[in-house]
Amino acid sequence: MRGLLIRVRGLLIRSWIVPVALVAWELLTRWAGAVYFPPPSVIVTRLHEMWLSGPATRLFLTDDALGNVLPSLGRLALGWGAACLAGVVAGVAVGRSVRLSEYAGPLIQLGRSVPPPTLLPIFLLLFGVGAPMQVAAIVFGVMWPVLINSADGARHVDRGYLEAAQVFGLDRGRRLLLVILPAAAPKIFAGLRLSVSLALIMMIVSELVGSTEGIGYRMLVAQSELDIPSMWSAITLIGLLGYGLNTAFLRVERRVLAWHPARG
Repeated sequence: MRGLLIRVRGLLIRSWIVPVALVAWELLTRWAGAVYFPPPSVIVTRLHEMWLSGPATRLFLTDDALGNVLPSLGRLALGWGAACLAGVVAGVAVGRSVRLSEYAGPLIQLGRSVPPPTLLPIFLLLFGVGAPMQVAAIVFGVMWPVLINSADGARHVDRGYLEAAQVFGLDRGRRLLLVILPAAAPKIFAGLRLSVSLALIMMIVSELVGSTEGIGYRMLVAQSELDIPSMWSAITLIGLLGYGLNTAFLRVERRVLAWHPARG
């Protein structure tokens, strides 16, 4: 019981700024009468109407949510998963091979230096408007931090671990699974954590350019119709999704890496 009270107290101490900021925003916007900055109460009301006022049998999701939020999350998950898989595999290979690192290093630095939104016209030409273009944009934008962190983690595995694996006669595959990947896990997870926010950003950017559905597309439509509360409700939903995804990932990371000495 005491531990629970300590946690609640810590949460209140850390989050007191949020209600203070919301109250200040509410008072200032109502006093100023700013058309393009509606009060939080108006935004929350519109957010509920747009996304969460459906029947209980559909978990209160509206048609707007089913037609825009779920497709966005599906593309986000697919693009993020593919980028992480490709980034970890390529990163570990580059990190463990000096020759491959010398050849691929310049290409990796070139690729990571190109802002992903600048390639959206190329993705539109290659894939057209729709999910394939958006997934490709997410993969390209997300892959680089995962690849670079995975390569760095695999490159700097403690030599003592590798020598111990050699003494015990582990073959290359078991050495990779039992020594290299666990030793590189903190760096790999650091890249994965960065990739979560980048995936959300690329999801929205791609939907603003080449989509007929999704949260970004719905926000663009609201902007074109000068429906400011709906536009802000989409922005708020994006922020809540980002916070939720990051919080969930941190919890998974803490559980997966609880055994690792670097967590101590």
